[in-house]
Amino acid sequence: MMERRVGHSGLRTSALGLGTMTWGRDTSADDAAEMLRDFLDVGGTLLDTSSSYGGGDAESVIGEVLRDTGVRDDLVLCTKGGRDASRRALLADLDRSLARLGTDHVDLFLVACPDPATPLAETVGALRLAVTSGRARYVGLSNHPGWAGAHAATLLDDVGLTALEVEYSLLQRGVEREVQPAATALGMGLLAWSPLGRGVLTGKYRRTVPADSRAASPHLAGFVEPYLTAAAAAVVEAAVTAAQGLGRTPAEVALSWVLSRDAVASAIVGARTPAQLRQSLGAAELTLPDEVLSALDDVSTVEVGYPERW
Repeated sequence: MMERRVGHSGLRTSALGLGTMTWGRDTSADDAAEMLRDFLDVGGTLLDTSSSYGGGDAESVIGEVLRDTGVRDDLVLCTKGGRDASRRALLADLDRSLARLGTDHVDLFLVACPDPATPLAETVGALRLAVTSGRARYVGLSNHPGWAGAHAATLLDDVGLTALEVEYSLLQRGVEREVQPAATALGMGLLAWSPLGRGVLTGKYRRTVPADSRAASPHLAGFVEPYLTAAAAAVVEAAVTAAQGLGRTPAEVALSWVLSRDAVASAIVGARTPAQLRQSLGAAELTLPDEVLSALDDVSTVEVGYPERW
């Protein structure tokens, strides 16, 4: 799997990342270890987690797997904290994450979401301290609007704001309004979470809701439901048609489309099982024909107007 540079920084990650939202809850430690092994075997490096995943259980599972396998140095380890993004809470989140992960630093530390109660300058100051104290090699934001990314990048020009992690898929192209242009202009890389449209772009929900799927899960059904619509179904059918024509899986087509977009450094696959992960790994080596890209663009187009486009 090819590596990609994250924005204008020196950080490089694999084109596909491995997400861990289900680890410790829906994904057992044994399955997690198998997925990480398969991921590393094809050249994957980016392992993405958060202090909030499973209330910290995902990080604990990662720490266990890393202790058992000794592969820490082969990974670009990314975690998120800071739903309370004050200096006190953000750095406390980071310290607890490091303890669970069993490491003295992460390669990338992100603020999970905007915190209206904390000035952005204070949050940025905490990110600076995370880097200067050695607890994080690079820092960024997750789920923030474009103006916040641009402002934070300006405030943090001494150590650099490296990455913006955002939801981005054929079913969610809102970042193209201002987040993606800001990232491109200011040299930040995009990490795309849920590039499979919360699993919907695999095609598994075309006929029914499988009993073992996220949409049937009491704690994840609400996460999937926004994309079980007629409009989303039309996009899914286009991805399925393209996949059939190319002899690939719909997941590979959807991921390859994301990887073709400006500023995207990595598409993070949140597989729940080893089998699900294996359906996606070939996407890193797939280049979609121009006519397929154009057809997918058309069927999933996002409306961009004033003031993003004058």
